[in-house]
Amino acid sequence: MQQGTLLIRGAQVVLPDGVAETNLLIRDGKIAAVDALRDSAADEVIAADGLVILPGIVDDQVHFREPGATHKEDLGSGSTACAAGGVTTYLEMPNTQPSAVTMELVRWKYARAAQVNKVNFGFYIGATESNVQELRAAQGIPGIKIFIGSSTGDLLVDSQDALARIFEQTTLPICAHCEDESTVRANRAALGANLSVADHSRIRDVQAALVATSRAIDLALRYRHRFHVLHVSTAAELPLLATAKPWVTAEVCPHHLFFSTDDYQRLGSLVQMNPSVKSARDTSLLWQSLLSGSIQVIATDHAPHTLEEKNRAYPNSPSGLPAVENSLALMLDQANLGRCSLNQIAGWMSDAPARVWGLVGKGRIAVGYDADLAIVDMAQRRTIRNAEQFTRCGWSPWDGQTLQGWPVQTLVAGQTVFAHHRVAEGSHGSAVLCDHARGGFWATSDGIGVA
Repeated sequence: MQQGTLLIRGAQVVLPDGVAETNLLIRDGKIAAVDALRDSAADEVIAADGLVILPGIVDDQVHFREPGATHKEDLGSGSTACAAGGVTTYLEMPNTQPSAVTMELVRWKYARAAQVNKVNFGFYIGATESNVQELRAAQGIPGIKIFIGSSTGDLLVDSQDALARIFEQTTLPICAHCEDESTVRANRAALGANLSVADHSRIRDVQAALVATSRAIDLALRYRHRFHVLHVSTAAELPLLATAKPWVTAEVCPHHLFFSTDDYQRLGSLVQMNPSVKSARDTSLLWQSLLSGSIQVIATDHAPHTLEEKNRAYPNSPSGLPAVENSLALMLDQANLGRCSLNQIAGWMSDAPARVWGLVGKGRIAVGYDADLAIVDMAQRRTIRNAEQFTRCGWSPWDGQTLQGWPVQTLVAGQTVFAHHRVAEGSHGSAVLCDHARGGFWATSDGIGVA
């Protein structure tokens, strides 16, 4: 934990109930005051006049490829990309090599991250058809990840009986990749040979997502088990989400907000994702659901592959794209365009994911919370360039796009981990603490309830 006091003065601060020009006093890595005097005594002062301070971004879905595929990314390079993008906490998925399906393997990730990470971290345990006892014993981690389709290794859980056992017999929150494997296989067989990358959205179509999401939500409601739908990609799923409170929350990713099937011609396999991108209508309705609150979280599903791998002919090109260091800037640009507010961004990208996963001290700028902060310049215009990416894969599907509004300094527990386009040497993050007894997006003092 960072020791001493830090005063950040003169900024527009995004507080839970609005934006105010004020001064933040940080003591021993935590927020001590949100209305400090401008001349308060402090060991260090940051003059932030003209800038905006957001709570650090919490990205609850990343793939950092360690162990097993560190030529694409590892925990060190991934956390560096986080720091550059204003992301102060990430939660990482279990589909590594080997898959993190035991607490022994999950603990290895925590130990490795403690050595190399620039930002805060947490790791899910992966579900299989046969590891429910391991899932029941898991403690101190954000939750359980299920792949209902689109699996790697032994992570596919397609049997409804196996899914039911997991929902019934475990207590940690569950999240899932929802694409029905039987539907995907039938669609693939129907298309035959000579496929193009545009066929990816025909194989992983709306029905594949709808069937799997419906199966999982039915189980969440039956067993009253907290469930989070990852990367919602279709308008057809939205009515399911609207009637699933308080047990179900959901998220959307930048690639499903900003890309559609219309972009295959321009970007090809660079926008090949699981779940696939859908129609422009789906994209529009996902935005509407985010703005209305039907979807609560924005996360990236940062899934890097090398350009050499992505440039293979379909279907040998892998699915996934990098996004963790550009997601905040993409949303700040939308705020400058009037599509959303800074408070909404803070809600979707910081507060909501922290509440969904019960992350203690994360997600808000408030007294007693950790001083995880993203200082942004809403006037700065910059163009995304592949050559400037911190992710090891070295590219972005938004290469060449100019955005207005960029993170310029990132703090973790009051310690600067990124500033002046450089990552600070010696900076580090810590493992997140999870309080699932009080967590949950609709949590009340008496447990889960409708807000």
